[in-house]
Amino acid sequence: MVNIAIMGHGTVGSGVVEVLNINADNICSRAGQQIRITRILDLREFNDLPYSDLFTKDFNDILNDDSISIVVEAMGGLNPSYEFTKALLQAGKSVVTSNKELVAQKGDKLLAIAKENNVNYLFEASVGGGMPIIRPLHFCLAANKIEYIQGILNGTTNFIMTKMVKDNFSFDQALELAQKKGYAEKDPTADIGGADANRKICILASLAYGKHIYPHEVHQYGINDITLADVEFAKSMGCVIKLIGRATQLENGKVSIMVCPVFLPVSSKLAKIDDVYNAVVVKGNAVGEVLFVGAGAGKMPTASAIMADVIYAVKAENTSISQSWDSSDGMVVSNYREDIMRFYLRLKVDDIEKAKEFIFEKYESPVILSRINQPDDEIAFKTGFMLEDKVKKLTEELENNGFKQLSKLRIID
Repeated sequence: MVNIAIMGHGTVGSGVVEVLNINADNICSRAGQQIRITRILDLREFNDLPYSDLFTKDFNDILNDDSISIVVEAMGGLNPSYEFTKALLQAGKSVVTSNKELVAQKGDKLLAIAKENNVNYLFEASVGGGMPIIRPLHFCLAANKIEYIQGILNGTTNFIMTKMVKDNFSFDQALELAQKKGYAEKDPTADIGGADANRKICILASLAYGKHIYPHEVHQYGINDITLADVEFAKSMGCVIKLIGRATQLENGKVSIMVCPVFLPVSSKLAKIDDVYNAVVVKGNAVGEVLFVGAGAGKMPTASAIMADVIYAVKAENTSISQSWDSSDGMVVSNYREDIMRFYLRLKVDDIEKAKEFIFEKYESPVILSRINQPDDEIAFKTGFMLEDKVKKLTEELENNGFKQLSKLRIID
């Protein structure tokens, strides 16, 4: 018999209880022994539940209970999750979490504490919900040098872009529908602004490349400014727009990493992933490209991933050495302005011919684009491969020459 506790009885925490109840026999068989919830930490009252006697409002009831060996952290955020998790690991209890913010900000420290105390800090559910990616990355692909990781890491933005591309919804219409369906929060800033995807690509990159990468180091740009005009120009190029998190290790050892909306050719693996699904492509130098797809969020998919980690923790005799990375000195991430990429730009102009002259003089191998019902004062084009810093500086020149940049997106083949 293994006793576990749950911290937080919201969507995820209650889902863990539900999954354990409905799949008890299967979970017991795979774990090799029965798993029982003995404590649930939450400040709210749940008197109507059949397991209301398990609730406590005092963290010390879990910390000081020697019979509890594994704790599920489903509180979210950094405070008090970090201090609680740190104390539990130091007390010799393994911790399983779906808290991507905590892992992305404090993962290096918590993994080190877990190692010191020969317990596990596990977080499969922190990236991709029910989609397996953490364990495959550090176990199944361990023989590979990871050339790059790129993925659709946020279901809300993927749903919004799907509605814009396939149903001609405006951004505001698609966001409103996402909120009605429960895919987007009342305050959707973390999703549409890219912060959620940022945390997830930081976790994957830290695991793949062995050094902690912090979200504040990552160039992040959301989908807030994407318009139907951009969607139409993407279609004219045989592309779709997706919010992508991407990381690759450079020859100098630094990691190029960013989160931003990009043009993807419709033939690419990720372009075909629609609605609220998440997907990650990992390229290893031995295995080539491997695609992972699954439900990126939701009560049951996330609870499923958490319980898989709980089963692993039950069976583990020692701390997991492979699911780990080292602290960094803040010098791991390369300057995104040194990246060389192709770009799509859309401008508002008074003089089309003058704009074309400027474009062909300043940009590498530009190709003028067109769309149905294109306004007379608008021009869009794609560039050849250019240094990001040069494109950024050209934005200032655009303004000085009477042009207004309406959109700039990267193009990934």
